[in-house]
Amino acid sequence: MTVRLALPREAGSVPAVRRLLRSALAILHVDRHDSDDLEIAITEACSNVVRHASGADTFEVCLDVADDRCSIDVRDDGPGFDPDASDAPSSSSEHGRGLMLIKALGENVRMHSVPRRGSLIHFEKSFA
Repeated sequence: MTVRLALPREAGSVPAVRRLLRSALAILHVDRHDSDDLEIAITEACSNVVRHASGADTFEVCLDVADDRCSIDVRDDGPGFDPDASDAPSSSSEHGRGLMLIKALGENVRMHSVPRRGSLIHFEKSFA
């Protein structure tokens, strides 16, 4: 099952994407642990777009869900960011853990960004 969504860059888009992913994974009877990991990762990726992709009116999410794996792309046309400059947040910080969580919970994580042309975050999860 492949779903491609063009969404407004607003906070309400984040739970909508999460619910769609949850429904797709439930239909395929994906283990709850794997489902939870993917829900957290997609929430972080979409929340980062909403918070940081200033100038972008919309963003795109592509879910590719199969019996044995899920692949997710989150793309925007905002100002971009430097994936290599993402420092670990301090222990007292309330923000800044999104990319770290995506890397910890996903597989084959790729982050690509071009200044003033947007960003792509890709991650996957294999199911047992």
